Amino acid sequence: MNGNLTNPTPTRVERSAQVPLALAGQRLDRVVAEIFPDFSRSRLADWIKAGHLTVDGRPARPRDPMAGGETLSLAVDLERQVEAAGEAIDLVLVHEDKHLFIVDKPPGLVVHPGAGNPAGTLQNALLHRDPKLAEIPRAGIVHRLDKDTSGVMVVARTLAAHTRLVEMIAAREVHRRYEAVVYGAIVAGGTIDAPIGRHRHERTRMAVLEEDESAREAVTHYRVRERYRAHTRVQVDLETGRTHQIRVHFAHIRHPLIGDPVYGGLKLPKGASDDFVAVLRGFRRQALHAERLEFPHPVTGKPIVAEAKRPPDLDALIAALRADLREHPER
Repeated sequence: MNGNLTNPTPTRVERSAQVPLALAGQRLDRVVAEIFPDFSRSRLADWIKAGHLTVDGRPARPRDPMAGGETLSLAVDLERQVEAAGEAIDLVLVHEDKHLFIVDKPPGLVVHPGAGNPAGTLQNALLHRDPKLAEIPRAGIVHRLDKDTSGVMVVARTLAAHTRLVEMIAAREVHRRYEAVVYGAIVAGGTIDAPIGRHRHERTRMAVLEEDESAREAVTHYRVRERYRAHTRVQVDLETGRTHQIRVHFAHIRHPLIGDPVYGGLKLPKGASDDFVAVLRGFRRQALHAERLEFPHPVTGKPIVAEAKRPPDLDALIAALRADLREHPER
């Protein structure tokens, strides 16, 4: 898994277009965002300031008004956006085309390099598979899963796909479904609508903050899939995607996820067999799996549905929960 920071030949982008009269009077930065939608507004503004985008062959400022009819010319080598090295780490791909990867991430794999995890991450694996991802912000990763959460993630392989996916996620056009196993008996489905922000005293944790302007809206929908003696398996559909949202929300309603080392804690049901206790003690990650992604393809518009099967450890946990129920049918 030795990394290689050798940068491939940069992609040269050259585009030319005429400003339509319908956009007359608008600022240059807004006009180019309409004409070159493959690129983010911030990146286009940087290119204007650096002189890579000219108006009738001359440099311009982002705020300059357009009269209509001007020729916009863009010529730039795409700069490297990430410095992580590619590493030969196995990846399971659920979907692949020239614009997208959809990855089935195993539990235990960190998404981004960071403090304590400088290498061996999903980003390193992606850069090995497609070195051109170094030109995409965050190597194309537009949303993340926690280290110990398994399941499907979408990765953009082109700037056009990246720009559109970021917009789609913000507009809640990417539908994410999870499966979780929680402590306690949930009798019916429901919605958790509670804002989430950084914990006031423990900065590595998130928390529900009901009256805090720094907290962001967070909405989680859930329904019961299977009840056990002292636990429940639930389907979870995210309306928003805040950090640790599912884990924080279920802890908030006093049904933390099995195995969650941050928001949970081990709770043993009465009369549990030694084998079942061993399973609960041995499950040392949050029982959470991203099972389904559904969204229109960011470039073609074609419906995309991607699913990932439960990993073996979660299957084994569910089997043990069913066995415990059979041993104590009275619940």
